[in-house]
Amino acid sequence: MSLGQSVTSNSSVARVLYFGLQPALLLAVIGLWLSQPTNPALYVGCILAVQLVLGVLEHLYPARTEWRIKGKQKSGSVVLVLILFMVSGSVGDLYTQVLSPPLEALRESLGTNVWPHHWPLLGQMFALFFLNELLWYWVHRAEHQWYAVWRVSGHGAHHAFQKLGALNFGLNHPLEYFFLLLPGALLELTFGIGAATRVASLLLITQASIAHCNVATNSRLIGWIFTTNQYHICHHSLDLAESNTNFGCAAIVWDRVFGTFSDNRAVAVGSGPKEPSTWHKLMMPIREYEVSDIAPGSGP
Repeated sequence: MSLGQSVTSNSSVARVLYFGLQPALLLAVIGLWLSQPTNPALYVGCILAVQLVLGVLEHLYPARTEWRIKGKQKSGSVVLVLILFMVSGSVGDLYTQVLSPPLEALRESLGTNVWPHHWPLLGQMFALFFLNELLWYWVHRAEHQWYAVWRVSGHGAHHAFQKLGALNFGLNHPLEYFFLLLPGALLELTFGIGAATRVASLLLITQASIAHCNVATNSRLIGWIFTTNQYHICHHSLDLAESNTNFGCAAIVWDRVFGTFSDNRAVAVGSGPKEPSTWHKLMMPIREYEVSDIAPGSGP
């Protein structure tokens, strides 16, 4: 069943969610942040609120009822995301310590500051958001094109899940956070961006959560620029050809520009006939779990 087909239940709430959920969440998160841009607690609060809203809606109005996740499994996913969130913080700190001195020196030696600090914060946010997604598009595409990058990053662990939900935004292999955070670190430390970094990161996380969520949403207008869950679930397809499309997790516009966009509806997701255990997912950089149908080189 496709995401759009679930709306045929004629539920008025489901119809409102279908057309309004994604734009409403994006506007709410951006609006809240702009109201208090110096409040660090708002960053974590917005992430938690987005996950809470999407988690409740996935339970009440799932696009695919077979993807409803039981309490024990969901609790385990929450714990994993919290641990991985701390891992991402450590990776970010490491990048700052290692990359900041040479990149700041480079900026000073060139004697130029090209970042538009004079722009309104909203403009800087969108500029950073789309630049970050441009760099991530090529990193993500490399993970699917070259087997060595697929293995080193542990990207197969993220694709191994056979049920998707908003929490999957953060269920990546710990090693992959070095890849996920690299584009943002390079941009921030090269250009000394400042305040816009936090709100752009918040927009990315919100978009990634929506892109994985199990609630039927519309793709017609917003899907020209932003990734919708219909498009990203296609990327998680068990079909190799579909999996090698829609590399933009938050912004689909780069797939449209570089010819990797697809609006197919994935029938099944995952990396093989059976979902590996958490332990096997962690071991994927060392040993690919059984047979992967979507790893680079898996095709005929």
